[in-house]
Amino acid sequence: MSKATRGMLAAVILALLAGVWWYAQSGMSSKAWTDLEITLIRSLWIDNLPPLPRAKGNSVADDLLAAEFGHRLFFDKRLSANGQVSCASCHRPEHSFTDGLEVAEGLNTGKRNTMSIVGTAYSPWLFWDGRKDSLWSQALSPLENPLEHGSSRMQLVHLVAQDEHYRAQYGKLFGPLGDFSDASRFPTAAGPVDDKNLDESWQSMAPEDQEAVTRVFVNIGKAIAAYERLLIPGAARFDHYVEELVTGNREPSEILSKDERAGLRLFIGKAQCINCHNGPLLTNHEFHNTAVLSSPGSLPSKGRIKAVQAVLDDPFNCRGDFSDINPRECTELRFIRTGDNLVGAHKTPSLRNTAKTAPYMHAGQLTTLEEVIDHYDRAPAAMVGHNEAKVLSLRRREVKQIEAFLHTLTAPVAADSKWLKAPDQAAD
Repeated sequence: MSKATRGMLAAVILALLAGVWWYAQSGMSSKAWTDLEITLIRSLWIDNLPPLPRAKGNSVADDLLAAEFGHRLFFDKRLSANGQVSCASCHRPEHSFTDGLEVAEGLNTGKRNTMSIVGTAYSPWLFWDGRKDSLWSQALSPLENPLEHGSSRMQLVHLVAQDEHYRAQYGKLFGPLGDFSDASRFPTAAGPVDDKNLDESWQSMAPEDQEAVTRVFVNIGKAIAAYERLLIPGAARFDHYVEELVTGNREPSEILSKDERAGLRLFIGKAQCINCHNGPLLTNHEFHNTAVLSSPGSLPSKGRIKAVQAVLDDPFNCRGDFSDINPRECTELRFIRTGDNLVGAHKTPSLRNTAKTAPYMHAGQLTTLEEVIDHYDRAPAAMVGHNEAKVLSLRRREVKQIEAFLHTLTAPVAADSKWLKAPDQAAD
């Protein structure tokens, strides 16, 4: 073979190898999905979402009147100390019920990124660290948090008592509200909170009056939870693709691009995303340490390890006196997971509508989906505890393909449009 011929052959081989490399990088393989891949993909389908689980501890959870009451409360800024903050201030419908900020902004700057409440009725634990075990108990926490609403339960009870519409709705749901007009027994504002004046006012009240006020306060949370149970994610482009796939077409075209399909293959395979982001909500509702750095100037979060005792001690938990259920049915609390492996662990968020809920992680430390994928690709050492993730060694194009797939999970909330805006706007 002449030198010229060898040179031409080498050039051809190099060209073929370059083509194979590009083909592999692009993820544009024409092979159909395997049976195992289809099984995994189908497990993520929104049609596999079961009926709403029973709302443990909330007897009005599925009462439409309670949802209407909760809907109005959710958008009412009078539930805050300064009359400027509502639940919807941080959980904004146009942002898939998040706020687009690194950390929440209420009366003051918060410490945690606002999680979406869409689909959270399926979760046994609420907040990034899971310190609440129901939607209704979670709804109560921001109301008295000085960084969020900064209100007090006594102030909220007076609001319901003095608003004619609220008082009527409350009475239909929970029975007569009672008389809270005696200022010597029921001060304008009081509650068992860190604020010295509010706490002293609360401690001056008779125990039976404290119990009556707290009962109304709890019912406010239960009504808000009834509204939030209506916020369920709808079918996205990904789900339309799966629907065609499971009907027998092993390589549906047009619904997802080649890069989006390649990203899906990586999601369920090499990138190992499905290990935690599984099921139709793309979350296992569990807690994992993935070595996310703390925010600048902040100490690393201890995560779930601190919250376990907090939820067990919570007077508003499933086993508490204000829960509408037999304590023996509170299985999550009975079998709650403990151990040092929870140090630095945070809740796995749903990836439904994730493209609309930036920034990411428990304190908004990562700005884009690409940054999130890069973080998992590198799997750095954890500042506290142990990083559960492993180095993935993804190629740059594979990172972009996974990001492309995540954008296919965007869809409207599967609820009547009236629930997605303030009641006065919904009536227009």
